[in-house]
Amino acid sequence: MSSTTGTLYRVTTFGESHGPGVGAVVDGCPAGLKIDTDRIQRQLTRRRPGQGKLSTPRQEADEFEILSGVYEGITLGTPIAFFVRNTNAKGNDYMRWADIYRPSHADYTYHIKYGYRTPLGGGRASVRETIGRVAAGELAAQILEEELGIRTVAWVNSIGKVDSPVMDQPPQTAEEVDQVEVRCPHLPSAEAMVKEIEEAKLDGNSVGGTIGVIVYNVPPGLGDPVFDKLEADLARACMSIPACKGFESGSGFSGTMLRGSEHNDIFEPQNPPPQPGHRPGIEGVPTVQTSSNRSGGIQGGISNGMPITMRLAFKPTATIKKRQDSVNEAGEATTLRAGGRHDPCVLPRAVPIVESVINLTLMDAYLRQRAARPEWWERFKTRS
Repeated sequence: MSSTTGTLYRVTTFGESHGPGVGAVVDGCPAGLKIDTDRIQRQLTRRRPGQGKLSTPRQEADEFEILSGVYEGITLGTPIAFFVRNTNAKGNDYMRWADIYRPSHADYTYHIKYGYRTPLGGGRASVRETIGRVAAGELAAQILEEELGIRTVAWVNSIGKVDSPVMDQPPQTAEEVDQVEVRCPHLPSAEAMVKEIEEAKLDGNSVGGTIGVIVYNVPPGLGDPVFDKLEADLARACMSIPACKGFESGSGFSGTMLRGSEHNDIFEPQNPPPQPGHRPGIEGVPTVQTSSNRSGGIQGGISNGMPITMRLAFKPTATIKKRQDSVNEAGEATTLRAGGRHDPCVLPRAVPIVESVINLTLMDAYLRQRAARPEWWERFKTRS
Protein backbone atom coordinates (compact mmCIF):
# COMPACT_ATOMS: atom_id res chain seq x y z
CA MET A 1 0.00 0.00 0.00
CA SER A 2 1.21 3.50 -0.77
CA SER A 3 1.14 4.67 2.86
CA THR A 4 2.95 1.61 4.28
CA THR A 5 6.65 0.79 4.10
CA GLY A 6 8.88 -1.97 5.45
CA THR A 7 8.91 -5.77 5.56
CA LEU A 8 9.44 -6.63 9.25
CA TYR A 9 9.51 -3.11 10.71
CA ARG A 10 6.33 -1.91 9.03
CA VAL A 11 5.25 1.73 9.24
CA THR A 12 1.94 3.17 8.05
CA THR A 13 1.45 6.94 8.16
CA PHE A 14 -1.94 8.67 8.19
CA GLY A 15 -3.54 12.12 8.25
CA GLU A 16 -3.66 15.30 6.17
CA SER A 17 -1.99 18.68 6.63
CA HIS A 18 -5.21 20.46 7.61
CA GLY A 19 -7.15 17.58 9.17
CA PRO A 20 -7.44 16.77 12.89
CA GLY A 21 -3.91 15.39 13.05
CA VAL A 22 -1.21 13.14 11.60
CA GLY A 23 0.69 10.12 12.82
CA ALA A 24 1.97 6.61 12.24
CA VAL A 25 1.41 3.01 13.24
CA VAL A 26 4.55 0.88 13.73
CA ASP A 27 4.07 -2.88 13.45
CA GLY A 28 6.97 -5.23 14.10
CA CYS A 29 8.84 -3.36 16.81
CA PRO A 30 10.36 -5.95 19.16
CA ALA A 31 8.94 -6.21 22.68
CA GLY A 32 10.71 -5.25 25.88
CA LEU A 33 12.53 -2.17 24.61
CA LYS A 34 12.57 1.03 26.64
CA ILE A 35 11.49 4.11 24.67
CA ASP A 36 13.11 7.49 25.27
CA THR A 37 10.12 9.75 24.55
CA ASP A 38 12.24 12.88 25.05
CA ARG A 39 14.37 11.88 22.07
CA ILE A 40 11.32 11.36 19.89
CA GLN A 41 9.94 14.77 20.89
CA ARG A 42 13.32 16.40 20.26
CA GLN A 43 13.43 15.03 16.72
CA LEU A 44 9.85 16.17 16.06
CA THR A 45 10.76 19.62 17.37
CA ARG A 46 13.68 19.77 14.92
CA ARG A 47 11.17 19.10 12.12
CA ARG A 48 8.31 21.33 13.28
CA PRO A 49 7.27 24.55 11.49
CA GLY A 50 7.70 28.03 12.90
CA GLN A 51 11.31 27.55 14.01
CA GLY A 52 12.50 30.97 12.83
CA LYS A 53 12.76 33.40 9.95
CA LEU A 54 13.94 30.66 7.55
CA SER A 55 10.81 28.48 7.90
CA THR A 56 7.05 28.71 7.49
CA PRO A 57 5.26 30.93 10.04
CA ARG A 58 2.78 28.15 10.83
CA GLN A 59 3.02 27.55 14.59
CA GLU A 60 2.68 23.93 15.71
CA ALA A 61 4.20 22.46 18.87
CA ASP A 62 4.00 18.97 17.32
CA GLU A 63 3.72 17.32 20.72
CA PHE A 64 3.11 13.61 20.19
CA GLU A 65 0.97 11.03 21.95
CA ILE A 66 1.47 7.26 22.09
CA LEU A 67 -1.93 5.62 21.70
CA SER A 68 -0.96 1.95 21.89
CA GLY A 69 1.82 -0.62 22.03
CA VAL A 70 3.72 0.78 25.02
CA TYR A 71 3.26 0.23 28.76
CA GLU A 72 5.31 2.08 31.38
CA GLY A 73 7.72 3.16 28.66
CA ILE A 74 8.37 -0.41 27.41
CA THR A 75 7.33 -1.74 24.00
CA LEU A 76 4.80 -4.58 24.07
CA GLY A 77 5.55 -6.06 20.65
CA THR A 78 2.09 -4.98 19.46
CA PRO A 79 1.40 -2.10 17.03
CA ILE A 80 2.61 1.27 18.33
CA ALA A 81 0.48 4.26 17.31
CA PHE A 82 1.92 7.79 17.36
CA PHE A 83 -0.39 10.79 16.98
CA VAL A 84 0.21 14.55 16.67
CA ARG A 85 -2.76 16.91 16.65
CA ASN A 86 -2.95 19.79 14.18
CA THR A 87 -3.58 22.87 16.34
CA ASN A 88 -2.88 25.69 13.87
CA ALA A 89 -4.53 24.47 10.65
CA LYS A 90 -6.03 27.20 8.45
CA GLY A 91 -7.60 25.27 5.62
CA ASN A 92 -9.91 28.12 4.60
CA ASP A 93 -6.86 30.10 3.48
CA TYR A 94 -6.70 27.77 0.48
CA MET A 95 -10.31 28.12 -0.68
CA ARG A 96 -9.52 31.16 -2.85
CA TRP A 97 -7.81 28.92 -5.40
CA ALA A 98 -9.55 25.63 -4.55
CA ASP A 99 -10.33 24.90 -8.22
CA ILE A 100 -6.88 25.84 -9.58
CA TYR A 101 -4.02 23.40 -10.08
CA ARG A 102 -1.03 25.00 -8.37
CA PRO A 103 2.18 24.72 -10.46
CA SER A 104 4.51 21.88 -9.37
CA HIS A 105 2.09 20.73 -6.64
CA ALA A 106 0.27 17.40 -6.45
CA ASP A 107 -3.16 18.99 -7.06
CA TYR A 108 -3.56 17.74 -10.63
CA THR A 109 -1.93 14.33 -10.19
CA TYR A 110 -4.01 13.46 -7.11
CA HIS A 111 -7.15 14.64 -8.91
CA ILE A 112 -6.50 12.59 -12.05
CA LYS A 113 -5.58 9.51 -9.99
CA TYR A 114 -8.46 9.49 -7.48
CA GLY A 115 -11.08 11.66 -9.21
CA TYR A 116 -11.40 13.67 -6.02
CA ARG A 117 -9.01 15.73 -3.90
CA THR A 118 -8.83 17.98 -0.88
CA PRO A 119 -8.12 21.63 -1.67
CA LEU A 120 -6.91 22.24 1.90
CA GLY A 121 -3.15 22.61 1.68
CA GLY A 122 -1.17 19.70 0.32
CA GLY A 123 -3.21 16.94 1.99
CA ARG A 124 -1.18 13.73 1.98
CA ALA A 125 1.41 15.37 -0.30
CA SER A 126 2.23 17.93 2.39
CA VAL A 127 5.51 17.68 4.28
CA ARG A 128 3.33 17.52 7.40
CA GLU A 129 2.74 13.85 6.56
CA THR A 130 6.36 13.17 7.50
CA ILE A 131 5.62 13.68 11.21
CA GLY A 132 4.69 9.99 11.44
CA ARG A 133 7.92 8.97 9.73
CA VAL A 134 9.98 11.09 12.11
CA ALA A 135 8.37 9.57 15.22
CA ALA A 136 8.73 6.00 13.90
CA GLY A 137 12.22 6.73 12.58
CA GLU A 138 13.46 8.07 15.90
CA LEU A 139 12.18 4.93 17.62
CA ALA A 140 14.17 2.93 15.06
CA ALA A 141 17.20 5.15 15.67
CA GLN A 142 17.14 4.35 19.38
CA ILE A 143 17.04 0.60 18.71
CA LEU A 144 19.80 0.76 16.08
CA GLU A 145 22.05 2.77 18.38
CA GLU A 146 21.38 0.57 21.41
CA GLU A 147 21.81 -2.76 19.62
CA LEU A 148 24.37 -1.99 16.91
CA GLY A 149 25.86 1.43 17.72
CA ILE A 150 24.53 2.90 14.46
CA ARG A 151 24.24 6.71 14.29
CA THR A 152 22.81 8.70 11.39
CA VAL A 153 23.77 12.35 10.96
CA ALA A 154 22.42 14.61 8.19
CA TRP A 155 23.14 18.27 7.44
CA VAL A 156 22.43 20.95 4.85
CA ASN A 157 25.27 20.71 2.36
CA SER A 158 24.24 23.38 -0.14
CA ILE A 159 21.54 26.00 -0.73
CA GLY A 160 21.02 27.33 -4.24
CA LYS A 161 24.44 28.23 -5.63
CA VAL A 162 26.07 28.20 -2.16
CA ASP A 163 28.02 24.97 -1.60
CA SER A 164 29.95 23.81 1.46
CA PRO A 165 32.96 21.52 2.09
CA VAL A 166 31.17 19.49 4.80
CA MET A 167 31.02 16.24 2.77
CA ASP A 168 34.83 16.10 3.06
CA GLN A 169 34.72 16.27 6.88
CA PRO A 170 31.23 15.23 8.04
CA PRO A 171 29.90 16.14 11.49
CA GLN A 172 29.82 13.52 14.22
CA THR A 173 26.58 14.58 15.94
CA ALA A 174 23.27 16.37 15.39
CA GLU A 175 24.36 18.90 18.01
CA GLU A 176 27.10 20.08 15.65
CA VAL A 177 24.54 20.43 12.86
CA ASP A 178 22.04 22.35 14.99
CA GLN A 179 24.46 25.07 16.08
CA VAL A 180 23.03 27.31 13.35
CA GLU A 181 19.43 27.61 12.15
CA VAL A 182 20.21 26.63 8.57
CA ARG A 183 21.78 23.35 9.86
CA CYS A 184 25.07 23.61 7.98
CA PRO A 185 28.00 22.96 10.37
CA HIS A 186 30.43 25.07 8.28
CA LEU A 187 29.85 28.62 9.55
CA PRO A 188 31.06 30.65 6.50
CA SER A 189 28.86 28.52 4.22
CA ALA A 190 25.95 28.73 6.66
CA GLU A 191 26.07 32.53 6.66
CA ALA A 192 25.99 32.61 2.85
CA MET A 193 23.12 30.09 2.82
CA VAL A 194 21.04 32.24 5.17
CA LYS A 195 21.55 35.20 2.85
CA GLU A 196 20.50 33.08 -0.14
CA ILE A 197 17.26 32.02 1.60
CA GLU A 198 16.47 35.54 2.82
CA GLU A 199 16.93 36.98 -0.68
CA ALA A 200 14.56 34.38 -2.16
CA LYS A 201 12.01 35.05 0.59
CA LEU A 202 12.16 38.82 0.08
CA ASP A 203 11.52 38.26 -3.63
CA GLY A 204 8.45 36.10 -2.87
CA ASN A 205 10.37 33.11 -4.20
CA SER A 206 11.99 29.91 -2.93
CA VAL A 207 15.28 28.04 -3.21
CA GLY A 208 16.43 24.40 -3.13
CA GLY A 209 19.66 22.63 -2.23
CA THR A 210 21.26 19.38 -1.09
CA ILE A 211 21.48 17.43 2.15
CA GLY A 212 24.49 15.32 3.04
CA VAL A 213 24.24 12.18 5.19
CA ILE A 214 26.67 9.87 6.94
CA VAL A 215 25.76 6.72 8.89
CA TYR A 216 28.39 5.62 11.41
CA ASN A 217 29.07 2.12 12.80
CA VAL A 218 27.07 0.20 10.20
CA PRO A 219 27.99 -3.50 10.44
CA PRO A 220 28.72 -5.40 7.22
CA GLY A 221 25.93 -7.59 5.87
CA LEU A 222 22.86 -5.34 5.72
CA GLY A 223 20.92 -5.38 2.45
CA ASP A 224 20.12 -8.05 -0.11
CA PRO A 225 21.21 -8.79 -3.68
CA VAL A 226 19.48 -7.62 -6.85
CA PHE A 227 16.11 -5.93 -6.14
CA ASP A 228 16.52 -5.25 -2.43
CA LYS A 229 19.97 -3.69 -2.52
CA LEU A 230 20.57 -1.44 0.46
CA GLU A 231 21.19 1.69 -1.59
CA ALA A 232 18.07 0.94 -3.64
CA ASP A 233 15.99 0.74 -0.46
CA LEU A 234 17.62 3.91 0.86
CA ALA A 235 17.00 5.71 -2.42
CA ARG A 236 13.34 4.67 -2.38
CA ALA A 237 12.94 5.94 1.18
CA CYS A 238 14.66 9.26 0.52
CA MET A 239 12.91 9.89 -2.80
CA SER A 240 9.56 9.44 -1.04
CA ILE A 241 10.20 12.62 0.98
CA PRO A 242 8.25 15.59 -0.43
CA ALA A 243 10.46 17.82 -2.64
CA CYS A 244 13.33 15.27 -2.87
CA LYS A 245 14.38 15.02 -6.53
CA GLY A 246 17.78 13.34 -6.48
CA PHE A 247 19.84 10.68 -4.65
CA GLU A 248 23.55 9.88 -4.68
CA SER A 249 25.31 7.05 -2.87
CA GLY A 250 29.03 7.24 -2.19
CA SER A 251 30.86 9.03 -5.01
CA GLY A 252 27.57 9.46 -6.88
CA PHE A 253 27.73 11.36 -10.15
CA SER A 254 31.25 12.65 -9.49
CA GLY A 255 32.47 9.04 -9.68
CA THR A 256 31.61 8.96 -13.37
CA MET A 257 34.58 11.24 -14.06
CA LEU A 258 37.09 8.77 -12.62
CA ARG A 259 38.77 5.70 -14.09
CA GLY A 260 38.24 2.36 -12.37
CA SER A 261 41.78 2.41 -11.00
CA GLU A 262 41.01 5.74 -9.35
CA HIS A 263 37.54 4.84 -8.11
CA ASN A 264 38.08 1.35 -6.66
CA ASP A 265 38.15 1.09 -2.87
CA ILE A 266 41.22 -1.02 -2.10
CA PHE A 267 40.83 -3.66 0.61
CA GLU A 268 43.43 -3.82 3.33
CA PRO A 269 43.78 -5.74 6.62
CA GLN A 270 42.34 -3.92 9.58
CA ASN A 271 45.00 -2.89 12.03
CA PRO A 272 44.05 -1.11 15.25
CA PRO A 273 42.81 1.51 15.44
CA PRO A 274 40.12 1.05 12.76
CA GLN A 275 38.82 3.97 10.72
CA PRO A 276 36.07 5.92 12.49
CA GLY A 277 32.73 4.26 11.89
CA HIS A 278 34.22 0.93 10.76
CA ARG A 279 32.95 -2.37 12.19
CA PRO A 280 34.87 -5.70 12.32
CA GLY A 281 33.93 -8.83 10.39
CA ILE A 282 32.04 -11.99 11.36
CA GLU A 283 33.71 -15.19 12.57
CA GLY A 284 35.15 -17.17 9.67
CA VAL A 285 35.45 -14.12 7.40
CA PRO A 286 38.60 -11.97 7.46
CA THR A 287 38.31 -8.52 9.00
CA VAL A 288 39.07 -5.91 6.36
CA GLN A 289 38.59 -2.25 5.67
CA THR A 290 39.04 -0.08 2.59
CA SER A 291 41.61 2.67 2.11
CA SER A 292 38.94 4.95 0.61
CA ASN A 293 35.14 4.96 0.70
CA ARG A 294 33.90 5.91 -2.77
CA SER A 295 31.45 2.99 -2.54
CA GLY A 296 29.77 4.86 0.29
CA GLY A 297 29.78 1.84 2.60
CA ILE A 298 27.77 -0.38 0.23
CA GLN A 299 29.06 -2.92 -2.32
CA GLY A 300 26.87 -5.30 -4.27
CA GLY A 301 23.89 -3.79 -2.49
CA ILE A 302 25.21 -4.96 0.92
CA SER A 303 26.89 -2.86 3.62
CA ASN A 304 30.65 -3.50 3.87
CA GLY A 305 31.28 -2.04 7.35
CA MET A 306 32.44 1.39 6.23
CA PRO A 307 30.32 4.50 6.89
CA ILE A 308 27.36 4.89 4.54
CA THR A 309 27.42 8.24 2.74
CA MET A 310 24.67 9.84 0.67
CA ARG A 311 23.65 13.17 -0.80
CA LEU A 312 20.07 14.20 -1.62
CA ALA A 313 18.74 16.98 -3.84
CA PHE A 314 15.66 18.99 -2.86
CA LYS A 315 13.80 21.26 -5.26
CA PRO A 316 12.70 24.82 -4.42
CA THR A 317 9.44 24.96 -2.48
CA ALA A 318 6.56 24.83 -4.97
CA THR A 319 4.43 27.44 -3.15
CA ILE A 320 5.69 30.94 -3.91
CA LYS A 321 4.10 34.39 -3.68
CA LYS A 322 4.70 35.38 -7.29
CA ARG A 323 1.80 35.42 -9.76
CA GLN A 324 1.87 32.34 -12.01
CA ASP A 325 -0.09 31.05 -14.98
CA SER A 326 -2.02 27.80 -14.52
CA VAL A 327 -5.21 25.88 -15.39
CA ASN A 328 -8.36 25.31 -13.35
CA GLU A 329 -10.45 22.14 -12.96
CA ALA A 330 -12.55 23.14 -15.96
CA GLY A 331 -9.41 23.13 -18.13
CA GLU A 332 -9.42 26.92 -18.52
CA ALA A 333 -6.31 29.07 -18.45
CA THR A 334 -6.05 31.21 -15.34
CA THR A 335 -3.54 32.83 -13.00
CA LEU A 336 -2.99 32.66 -9.27
CA ARG A 337 -0.88 34.19 -6.57
CA ALA A 338 -0.76 31.57 -3.84
CA GLY A 339 -0.98 32.65 -0.23
CA GLY A 340 -0.94 30.44 2.83
CA ARG A 341 2.16 29.63 4.85
CA HIS A 342 5.20 27.94 3.42
CA ASP A 343 8.96 27.55 3.77
CA PRO A 344 11.11 29.65 1.44
CA CYS A 345 13.53 26.68 1.67
CA VAL A 346 12.65 23.19 2.92
CA LEU A 347 16.23 22.05 3.55
CA PRO A 348 16.76 22.96 7.25
CA ARG A 349 13.54 21.21 8.34
CA ALA A 350 14.20 18.27 6.01
CA VAL A 351 17.35 17.23 7.91
CA PRO A 352 15.54 15.25 10.67
CA ILE A 353 13.16 13.80 8.07
CA VAL A 354 16.09 12.44 6.07
CA GLU A 355 17.66 10.93 9.19
CA SER A 356 14.36 9.28 10.10
CA VAL A 357 13.61 7.61 6.75
CA ILE A 358 17.18 6.29 6.63
CA ASN A 359 16.80 4.82 10.12
CA LEU A 360 13.47 3.23 9.12
CA THR A 361 15.22 1.56 6.18
CA LEU A 362 18.20 0.39 8.22
CA MET A 363 15.93 -0.92 10.97
CA ASP A 364 14.02 -3.09 8.51
CA ALA A 365 17.26 -4.34 6.93
CA TYR A 366 18.64 -5.10 10.41
CA LEU A 367 15.61 -7.18 11.45
CA ARG A 368 15.69 -9.10 8.16
CA GLN A 369 19.40 -9.92 8.56
CA ARG A 370 18.98 -10.80 12.24
CA ALA A 371 16.17 -13.23 11.39
CA ALA A 372 18.09 -14.81 8.50
CA ARG A 373 21.39 -15.26 10.38
CA PRO A 374 21.18 -15.40 14.19
CA GLU A 375 24.96 -15.85 14.40
CA TRP A 376 25.37 -12.49 12.64
CA TRP A 377 23.27 -10.91 15.38
CA GLU A 378 25.39 -12.53 18.07
CA ARG A 379 28.57 -11.18 16.45
CA PHE A 380 27.53 -7.58 15.93
CA LYS A 381 25.15 -6.76 18.74
CA THR A 382 26.42 -4.21 21.23
CA ARG A 383 23.71 -4.88 23.82
CA SER A 384 24.25 -7.87 26.15
